[in-house]
Amino acid sequence: MKYYKTSLLQLIGPLLALLLSFLIGGIFIFFVGRDPILVYERFFSQTLGNAYGMSQVLFKATPLMFTGLCVALSFRAGLFNIGAEGQLIIGTFLTAWVGFTFNSLPALVLIPFCLIAGILGGAFWGAIPGVLKAKFGAHEVINTIMMNFIAAALVSYLVINVYAVPATIHTPQISPASELPRLDFLVDSLRGSPANVSVFLALTASIFCYYFLWKTRWGYELRALGLSRSASEYAGINIGQRTIMTLALSGGIAGLVGSNFVMGYKHYFELGFSEGIGYIGIAVALLAKNHPLGIILTAVFFGILEYGTLTIGTFVPKELSNILQAIVILFVLITSKLINWWIRQLQALTAIGNVHA
Repeated sequence: MKYYKTSLLQLIGPLLALLLSFLIGGIFIFFVGRDPILVYERFFSQTLGNAYGMSQVLFKATPLMFTGLCVALSFRAGLFNIGAEGQLIIGTFLTAWVGFTFNSLPALVLIPFCLIAGILGGAFWGAIPGVLKAKFGAHEVINTIMMNFIAAALVSYLVINVYAVPATIHTPQISPASELPRLDFLVDSLRGSPANVSVFLALTASIFCYYFLWKTRWGYELRALGLSRSASEYAGINIGQRTIMTLALSGGIAGLVGSNFVMGYKHYFELGFSEGIGYIGIAVALLAKNHPLGIILTAVFFGILEYGTLTIGTFVPKELSNILQAIVILFVLITSKLINWWIRQLQALTAIGNVHA
């Protein structure tokens, strides 16, 4: 069976899943007493029908690109990293801490300093489960989940008891020299939008991950590890070292979330800012089939869902976004299995035909 036919069939699955999920979502909208056509018309006109709406979508999608890449890199190595939430919390807090602590530094120094702090914070938090996995065989799912709770508790303590501005749950503002410019400096119609240049950082991270996975020896070893640990070990790949490296690299990418929220938007760290985007990153990676470039599209899709739901908040319950996301994931998994089964059947029939030819 030719490659382009296989690729076309694999593309049909996600598209069919999106169509079915919006159809089911329309049924939910109907049952809450609203007109699905009018609701969807407002949904898409407010998200994709104007520059401001699209900038809001990009703002929502940016952190999901980081967390999706974090999860996808680990999944490619056969590691189930559920710790993006904790890794981004640590990375974002350190980004803010550097920004308000070293506020006398010039922008040329402070901006890279903040970004590096976020990367190192997330990488350190990801490396801990990596070491536990490599040295003691502790399962990464349990470790990364527990590290999420530890990160949330640790940062909550530091913010509330040490760094919080009185009567708030956020840190002092970072230095203006560490702030990233918003996109409204490029397009005047985006004035007031929180979208900022960190979106270009997220796109760069996606391209970097693609290059790393398919164009470097380390990326090849990482993918080989995900396909077969025993074969990788037989081939001489240091599994323990690659496990630590993968989880550290994944955590470092998650730590870049602070570039969007702290450096580009709020300009301080605030408790509860993430709203579970580390966990949504798992869905983003799954929908993209762990492909770094595909994550750009799936992150934008979830950005459309999140912002679109806000725009129709007066028509339907807020929980509709969660329902739609769950339905999308469910249908993608189902259609993916069906499409893969169909491809195998067609390949088997083709092989039989070639034998008899």
